[in-house]
Amino acid sequence: MNETVSINPTRENFSLDVAAVRAAFPILSQSVYSKPLVFLDSAASAQKPHTVIEAEKALYEGYYANIHRGVYKFSQDATEAYEATRETVRCFLNAKHQKECIFVRGATEGINLVAQTWGRANLKPGDEIILTYLEHHSNIVPWQMIAEEKGALIKVVPVLEDGALDMAAYKTLLSSRTKMVAFAHISNSIGTLTPAKEIIRLAHSAGALALVDGCQAAPHLKIDVQDLNADFYAFSAHKAYGPTGIGVIYGKEALLDAMPPWQGGGDMISTVSFEKTTYNDLPYKFEAGTPNIAGGIAMNSALKFITDIGLDKIAAHEAKLLSYATERLSAFNSIRIIGTAPQKGALISFVMNQAHPHDIGTILDRQGIAVRAGHHCAQPIMDHFGVPGTVRASFGMYNDTDDIDRLVDGLKKVLDIFG
Repeated sequence: MNETVSINPTRENFSLDVAAVRAAFPILSQSVYSKPLVFLDSAASAQKPHTVIEAEKALYEGYYANIHRGVYKFSQDATEAYEATRETVRCFLNAKHQKECIFVRGATEGINLVAQTWGRANLKPGDEIILTYLEHHSNIVPWQMIAEEKGALIKVVPVLEDGALDMAAYKTLLSSRTKMVAFAHISNSIGTLTPAKEIIRLAHSAGALALVDGCQAAPHLKIDVQDLNADFYAFSAHKAYGPTGIGVIYGKEALLDAMPPWQGGGDMISTVSFEKTTYNDLPYKFEAGTPNIAGGIAMNSALKFITDIGLDKIAAHEAKLLSYATERLSAFNSIRIIGTAPQKGALISFVMNQAHPHDIGTILDRQGIAVRAGHHCAQPIMDHFGVPGTVRASFGMYNDTDDIDRLVDGLKKVLDIFG
């Protein structure tokens, strides 16, 4: 996998029929305040294509039952559909084995699972965990919790003025005390694409493991966990055009085998007595209780939707949108773009001199334009840049340059109001 994602959006084989893509998303035909909807908040949660909606509907209308336990047809059909998703996930991540793909409620639960199982079993007083200033709170707080419990220390990789990671500083933080490096593949707040393969290589050279928060990468880039050599990789289906309440934590088989279970209950056991319980094999050891069955089945449809369109086409299209949006917003003297790293994901984060991000978001909403305004669950990077929050416009496969033009027109209205 090429980390810098070299693409040429003008090549015919990278062309994307945006009109056809948009037609697959029922919600995009709506109007908001009598204005056609412009949805620019896919980084928070992407919209759902018809195939995903129908997958959940089909289960509940046609063959709903609990999975893994029933001998009757509905249960076996639901189990087969649910487990088919695991093979789709394996292919999507290029994992070696299905058993390395653990289904969780989302990336947040996946990161907590690793912190609480691997961390509790392996961290000792004085050990160090390295994070970065780019992290979402869900890749900060779980490590703080386990570090406090185990007496470990957290070190943080700073960013450069453009929002790129300071790799020289990262190298100085690594030592024999480093046990885990946890970082975002793409920053949810300012869009920085990190050099994941190099970060992992350096972590391994210091004897540490590496966990990647892939929430913002999975819907936009080809992910190859074997090429990255990631020890753990997390993503959430709802950011990848799938349902909420389902996601994946990938882990290398040997690591997962050695980790103790996190939650106890049905399905994660082999035998239970009051004297002793033995645990199930992977992946079920980490999947206690009745899961989000409909979500798991619909995640299959979401990932197939992405792969059928082609991640190369999606990446090329979104790179073109990012370039166009950057050019148009840079023309405003009153706008400051936060995060201008050379390699970025499909989002642009900015502030305006005249108005608070929440006011901007409210005014844009009245124009039918949905953006995110605030600190994006990433307060440390906001503090680093000296801003309380930003306006974030994030792009998906269904956006086009007309959406960006509408955003620009909306920002002109903000200036008309605030002067």
